[in-house]
Amino acid sequence: MRIATFQLNGQRQVGVVAEDGLTVSPLNLDPGQARTGVQAVIELGADLGQLAGRLGPPVLMRDVKLEAPLPLPRRNLFCVGRNYHAHAKELSASVFKDNTTNPEAWPIIFTKVPECVVGPTDDVVLPTGVSEQIDYESELAIVIGTGGRNIARADALKHVFGYTIINDVTARDVQMRHQQWDLGKSFDTFCPMGPWIVTADELDGTNTRVRGWVNGELRQDAQTSDLIFDIPTLIETCSRGITLYPGDVIATGTPAGVGMGMKPPRYLKAGDVVRIEIDGLGVIENRFV
Repeated sequence: MRIATFQLNGQRQVGVVAEDGLTVSPLNLDPGQARTGVQAVIELGADLGQLAGRLGPPVLMRDVKLEAPLPLPRRNLFCVGRNYHAHAKELSASVFKDNTTNPEAWPIIFTKVPECVVGPTDDVVLPTGVSEQIDYESELAIVIGTGGRNIARADALKHVFGYTIINDVTARDVQMRHQQWDLGKSFDTFCPMGPWIVTADELDGTNTRVRGWVNGELRQDAQTSDLIFDIPTLIETCSRGITLYPGDVIATGTPAGVGMGMKPPRYLKAGDVVRIEIDGLGVIENRFV
């Protein structure tokens, strides 16, 4: 099931996207629930099959504007650095130079503030005067459905509601300036998300393809089966002594091919368009302005 957050006639709604992608059927939610997007569905905790009884008449997708499926995340997004071997190698002398040389020791975890989340086709605003080294990172993101603390790896996938796409936009010079990465990752609009959440019963996030293009040029292409730390391990790690809640997001890391890793580096500029596609999930595409 694909569950989307969208604007229709000036109102935020949540609905189920048809298999052909041409229509979306709004759910009967009150405005307070709809304000949080798909979070409201996650918190209902109901069997997804029961949603069919709450669906209204389908609306053409061309008549709605898709928003981030979680437009108001309840807290910071968990993010993972250095989680594909080729990406670890391409930035080994820069971003990762002060980390352990063994990329399989422990996952690198940082966060992005919830206010940086924007929709799947929204503009990303370049922070002029603050950074001149803006980079893209194509990522599969896990959305937690059932919360918990100290979740065992063997049980981790039972806690997944579904998956979405994010672009972990990064100001590389700011990232390198600070020992912690949060500031360089959290500028306004630095987390395009969408186009919807695909539920875990429909997508195997452990084995899908992640690709990213800049202005039509394929830059990133990898399988999530190549993750250094797989999805169950990431959930186990993030829940060690920390309670995960329904709606929490864990971005799983980006493949090789980021702008900083090129020789010379190729950072984003005004007018550039970044497109990210994940098989079985969909596409987000954002212009940088």
